Amino acid sequence: MQQTTAPAATAATTPSADGPAVLPCYKRIVLKLSGEALKDNATGNIIDTAVLDRLADELREVAALGVQIALVVGGGNIFRGLSRGEKNSAERTTGDNMGMLATVINGLAIMDCFESHKLPVRVQTAIPMDKIAEPFIQRRAVRHLEKGRAVVFVAGTGNPYCTTDYAAALRANEIHADIIFKATKVDGIYDKDPEKFSDAKRYETLTYDEAIQKRLGVMDTEAFALCRTNAMPILVFSMREPGIIRRAILGEKVGTLVGR
Repeated sequence: MQQTTAPAATAATTPSADGPAVLPCYKRIVLKLSGEALKDNATGNIIDTAVLDRLADELREVAALGVQIALVVGGGNIFRGLSRGEKNSAERTTGDNMGMLATVINGLAIMDCFESHKLPVRVQTAIPMDKIAEPFIQRRAVRHLEKGRAVVFVAGTGNPYCTTDYAAALRANEIHADIIFKATKVDGIYDKDPEKFSDAKRYETLTYDEAIQKRLGVMDTEAFALCRTNAMPILVFSMREPGIIRRAILGEKVGTLVGR
């Protein structure tokens, strides 16, 4: 397994009355959540309130460290898209539009849960729908973050043929985030599917070029390429591990880091 030179974050410390206090390694993050991460597979419910409650608690702890939090959410728990050629399939643009609307439903569920946990939040959408969410405006999003509000970006980029992974890469660069946290169902990037192959090996670090050339599938090529162009690091980890976001924020080695 090749090791790369992508840098690992190192937590800083500052003295306090109770001893050294650990400071976060990142000031502003974009957390990319798949729609499937919100689903309760046991009951079949498309949105698992227990998952949302745990996410809200974890992010509230992270926000207390002074970290600014933005989220991009997928919609796969509600709608996976329609493949051309399948029976009763729709035209690609229609299917993508349906998927973008599914992300809005998830974003509103996240907003409702965060508010119940006393975590200030705003939802911004790439598709105008002013009755239920703000339009995405880059400077307004940054201002919300600076005021300590979490911002949930929904409706992808507002365009078909663009994944929510690409939307996460785009929004992270637009708001000048320090890193993208990609939360998945496995604890990093593997050379092959760890759920199918017991000998799958996890990478600790990868370069953007390696991630693209190896076609590892954790994000689409366009998202990796945009992050490579702007030197935006990506940390891939399992959302199933309690406290994983805070651990990553504080510089603990978790998951797989993709960078230069």
